[in-house]
Amino acid sequence: MNRKIRVGLIYGGKSGEHDVSLQTALAVIQAFDHTKYEIHPIYISKQGGWKAGIALEGPVYQISNLTFSDIEDAKGSGQAISQPSTGIEAIFAGTVELTSTKSPDLQGLDVIFPLLHGTFGEDGTIQGLLEMANIPYVGAGVLASAVGMDKIMMKKVFAQEGIPQCLFRHFTRTQWAKEEAFHLMEIETALGYPCFVKPANLGSSVGISKARNQEELIAAISFAFQYDRKVIVEEHVDAREIEVAVLGNDEPQASVPGEILPCNEFYDYKAKYVDGKSEMVIPAQISDELAEQLQQLAVRAFIAIDGSGLSRVDFFVRTSDSAVFINEINTMPGFTPFSMYPLLWKESGKPYVQLLDDLIELALQRHEDKQQIQYSTD
Repeated sequence: MNRKIRVGLIYGGKSGEHDVSLQTALAVIQAFDHTKYEIHPIYISKQGGWKAGIALEGPVYQISNLTFSDIEDAKGSGQAISQPSTGIEAIFAGTVELTSTKSPDLQGLDVIFPLLHGTFGEDGTIQGLLEMANIPYVGAGVLASAVGMDKIMMKKVFAQEGIPQCLFRHFTRTQWAKEEAFHLMEIETALGYPCFVKPANLGSSVGISKARNQEELIAAISFAFQYDRKVIVEEHVDAREIEVAVLGNDEPQASVPGEILPCNEFYDYKAKYVDGKSEMVIPAQISDELAEQLQQLAVRAFIAIDGSGLSRVDFFVRTSDSAVFINEINTMPGFTPFSMYPLLWKESGKPYVQLLDDLIELALQRHEDKQQIQYSTD
């Protein structure tokens, strides 16, 4: 009998999307086929410390009155947890504390699934570590991750590829401090109000604000600079928000499109993860022609950044004339069974468990292909 594939799940992380990553990790651990995979949890705290967990050979069941934050706080303080050991805390059972400069030994694992969102997880940094260790891993490589995370570089790549997008302006903290009046004039002249202000490197709509006048714009820029040294400002478009999931390596496939109906004025962090009132319509109620256009653009965007494994590509479809604008590409989208990415594939005929199998296989295939590259002339 063949042995199980040893999968290292890295989750948590130092970014503002730490808690989102924990939700994803629990869902993935529960969904894996444990007759085929041996799961090795690897947790990164908000401070950057690593914890290597014991191997899990079965699903972890959620305890309704115990959260990941409760577990993290209790474990960090040495406080005993009164809940049954068969629950969510099993992920941390037998963990070994490591310093922020030392990661667990990954060499005994067959493949890594980095379930990290945002900075230090979706930006190419953890991917670089895994490349240096020569370990297969799920998802985009260093370049695609970095480009997909940096909204400014992403938009420059899309512009080069001729993929339509909204007007935008960008600047660093230093540039803003030296030429605030100039940048205000640029934004007001080229983009107008309202406009959206975002940190260049962050996800889950963290740090994003809608500005309706100059006072709100200045406040929004100051807020965004709390999360990154670069800020991007985008024009407002009265549009529907349509998303497409992409899966594959060199020959990616696109899912059916889905539509987001946000409960708030725009699809911010609260609308995504707190209120729970935003709606997803899958498949989106659009024409076949528009659906095909969005699928083609999603694949083009994926190839443009040299994507691999998975990505979710988000679009605006203007209400006045159905013109399409790409918003962004997410190289590690939300991945619970109720997240848009898996739901899009479910509607496209690929259930969650099969999606996990495909992602592991794609990671192994990509790694095998890279082993053919010769790095030395010797």
